[in-house]
Amino acid sequence: MSRIGYKVIEVPENVTVTNNGSDYTVKGPKGALTRHFEPAITITQEGQEIKLDRPDDSYKALHGTMRSNLQNMIIGVTEGYEKKLKLIGVGYRAQLQGKKLVLNVGYSHPVEMTAPEGVKIEVPSNTEINLSGISKQVIGEFAATIRGVRPPEPYKGKGIRYVDEYVRRKEGKTGK
Repeated sequence: MSRIGYKVIEVPENVTVTNNGSDYTVKGPKGALTRHFEPAITITQEGQEIKLDRPDDSYKALHGTMRSNLQNMIIGVTEGYEKKLKLIGVGYRAQLQGKKLVLNVGYSHPVEMTAPEGVKIEVPSNTEINLSGISKQVIGEFAATIRGVRPPEPYKGKGIRYVDEYVRRKEGKTGK
């Protein structure tokens, strides 16, 4: 049984956590994030430690989720988050035109995508895309949107995938 919600969150020296009712703001060297939290879960800050407590067991899942969200906000404003994608396929390439990401992935037209607020796109080579920012949720959603343009297929492995993703390959027809 998971006890993640009861783990104490250590707040670094250069980070401030403030609340306005149920809205919590975390400010750090990389920026600031604000998020609304469920008022039933009590959040108490004592010095550089934050503890979360739930009223009863009906809030178990929400308790752990809120603790992880607050921890991710603190990590985001201190270290930041990064996702890396790669394009695999003949003629597949990515370009950065201003703030737009242009993908040529086998369609009759290039796919243009605009980054959400707070996401930095880098294209070190024409088959690699690096996303970075302070919000783990926004980075993950945008990376999933890019991957959804052309998900990897199981026969040849072509498509857009995360750098550490393993795509299970299928054999296909044998010719008999």
